[in-house]
Amino acid sequence: MQQSIRLTVDAVVFGYEAGSISVLLIKRKYEPFKGEWAIPGGFVLNDESLEEAVERELKEETGIKINYLEQLYTFGKPKRDPRNRVVSVAYFGLIKPSAFKIFASTDAEEVQWFKIDELPKLSFDHEEILNMAITRLQSKITYEPVGFELLDTKFPFSDLEKLYTTLLGRAIDRRNFRKKILGLNILDQLDEKVSKGSGRPANLFKFNKKKYFKLKDEGILFDI
Repeated sequence: MQQSIRLTVDAVVFGYEAGSISVLLIKRKYEPFKGEWAIPGGFVLNDESLEEAVERELKEETGIKINYLEQLYTFGKPKRDPRNRVVSVAYFGLIKPSAFKIFASTDAEEVQWFKIDELPKLSFDHEEILNMAITRLQSKITYEPVGFELLDTKFPFSDLEKLYTTLLGRAIDRRNFRKKILGLNILDQLDEKVSKGSGRPANLFKFNKKKYFKLKDEGILFDI
């Protein structure tokens, strides 16, 4: 029996800002699930790679262009799409929402950021995809320092702690976390301080990308 399977890509885009995590969703313009919210994505064209397809769909539907999206998982239950037998390769990424201007186009009626604890009902099996992406992100940041690009160029260490606490969705051992991060030698302490609240002025740090990528190539060991 001849196969009749269509291939799509989906992009789970997380945003971090002001101690809050959000996810980018589109409102579908056409059936199926017209008027319902979904993860950005669409069908792969015959002449493009999966990576080209997910970048194109994300750009067309939301206006966002991300240099790197990590492949998450392949979803292929027979009846996940009411139109055809559709297999979807999902990707995920993490960005700073204020760095982009979002706009809906092609088959997206609207595009909007939603806090991950205030999500609307999602179409298809996109709730399952999103939940897996959240789990993968939380797992990833426990063994690899990620998200430094979400902070200001210069930042107090407390901002980094807040980032990790928010992404993990739980408290961290602050003393142990500081020891591990500083022990990696991927932060440069600056001769600058910043005052926050009534406490003592805090030192500012800067992320050293060169040292980080060198460690990554060598096989970084990082466990929170």
